[in-house]
Amino acid sequence: MKNLIVIIALIFTCSPLYSQINIGGKVKDKTQERINNKTEEGIDKGLDKTEEGIGGIFKKKDKNEKSDKTDENIDNNSEIDSENNNESTSDQSPEQNAVSTQTPIGNDDKPSLQSYSKYDFIPGDKILFFEDFSQDAIGEFPALWTSNSTGEVKTVNIAEGKWFHMNGEDATYCFPKDIAFPENYIVEFDIIPDAHYEYGIDFTLYQTDPENVREIEDDLYPGIFGLHITLAPDKWETKGYGMDNDDEEFEWIIGKSTTNIVEKEKVNHVIIWIQKRRVRIYHSGAKVIDVPTNIYADSKFNRFRFFAWDRSSYPFLSNFKITTASPDIRSKLLTEGKLISYGIYFDSGKDLVKPESYGSINEIATVLKENPSVNIKIVGHTDADGNEETNLDLSKRRAANVKNALVKDFGIDENRILTDGAGESQPIAPNDIPENKAKNRRVEFIKQ
Repeated sequence: MKNLIVIIALIFTCSPLYSQINIGGKVKDKTQERINNKTEEGIDKGLDKTEEGIGGIFKKKDKNEKSDKTDENIDNNSEIDSENNNESTSDQSPEQNAVSTQTPIGNDDKPSLQSYSKYDFIPGDKILFFEDFSQDAIGEFPALWTSNSTGEVKTVNIAEGKWFHMNGEDATYCFPKDIAFPENYIVEFDIIPDAHYEYGIDFTLYQTDPENVREIEDDLYPGIFGLHITLAPDKWETKGYGMDNDDEEFEWIIGKSTTNIVEKEKVNHVIIWIQKRRVRIYHSGAKVIDVPTNIYADSKFNRFRFFAWDRSSYPFLSNFKITTASPDIRSKLLTEGKLISYGIYFDSGKDLVKPESYGSINEIATVLKENPSVNIKIVGHTDADGNEETNLDLSKRRAANVKNALVKDFGIDENRILTDGAGESQPIAPNDIPENKAKNRRVEFIKQ
């Protein structure tokens, strides 16, 4: 009864909620007090209800997080920004940089593998390009990119690693070197739209004009053929373009969808699967676009860029990867006896299998179900960053969790699967640049 009275008093004290609670002050203090003093369970539940009433302005701290990160994760007025004391650059407004903090999702809240059963794509066994900006200094423009505007590498408080903040006005961000795109390939990247992401951003694959090759392609429709993919806050749109028969005007092949649009102030993992002329896009556990003829037949893309129309769209970009299209898993495993997979996803330094791994693990399970006499060994591998012993332990735990997924989620007999980890001891590329490090972070399936 005592707890009930305290909860009711708390609710009335906080009403009206927005006028009485100082997001950067009182809520933070109350939450910190609850964590430090281990307030009794009844009051804890009351605070939870109050938080829900605020409409997600702040979230309860993940119990798995270290207590010294409490202020960073709860203070709604803190910014997704660089390590340099969260100071904005001189040409940026406070609104441009300010993004409300989101507490990292705990393991208990993560979606299961089965919830991603519509993620039927499988990355290939060869990495063509990878960029996570790890080689760049905080506060600097990425060394391998170019632009007609501003941008800088930052860290964010809702995700690991470094992020490229594309914060220029009417800006184009290009990778100025050719990529050897095959007919079938997969593009993946993580993007965090900020709170003022009003008009979205375009990601463009295009074929340069051999008579007019430029490092910065800032035309609305660069090159002679291309594919625009618009990541807007209210829709997805694809637009394949090319010259007409007289080489005078562009014509378009358009696809649209409002399914599973990108969410502001959250990490969005976007997958674009190109199969000749077919374009499929995946996001948030499902396929959001599938256009069978979205690209002109004569297109031979060799470049990509990001392009923003309006000053009010400032996303953060990281973990950009291009792989070959999915391999013949059956042949690789049964005939060649070994399959290298880049489709088993983990957070940096973690061993939990992410639900985006569904497609790859499902294919392995299918092969094992159809060939009951086949046994496999799963071996985890890491890059050379960090401590050697830690990497070895991490690789073993990751392999064990892949086995657990096959057993628990797909019904494979555990006696058919061995696991091991090699850590950083068996690289397939030098551990020098981000692309090569990404090649070394892999899971191998070996027929026994």
